[in-house]
Amino acid sequence: MKNYYIYFMANFNSKVIYIGITNDLRRRVNEHKAKINENCFTAKYNCNRLVYYEVFRCPKKAIAREKQLMNWKREWKNELIGKFNPRWDDLFK
Repeated sequence: MKNYYIYFMANFNSKVIYIGITNDLRRRVNEHKAKINENCFTAKYNCNRLVYYEVFRCPKKAIAREKQLMNWKREWKNELIGKFNPRWDDLFK
């Protein structure tokens, strides 16, 4: 059974957050870090730190959660990240 991931990428000073969904977190974060598409949002704003993720078994639930999180206020996203990753470390290591 596959896992599906909702993840947040942040830039170096955590001013910009990108929310994404994937079925291969390692590959996708590597793509963001490598800036394989220099015109995409994460490359443009240097979002190269994985600061949060959630794991799902059901793709529909993952998609619904991504949509929910995208509609959240920034303050709520900061709180969610802070509870999961208080220092906003790059979790990809």
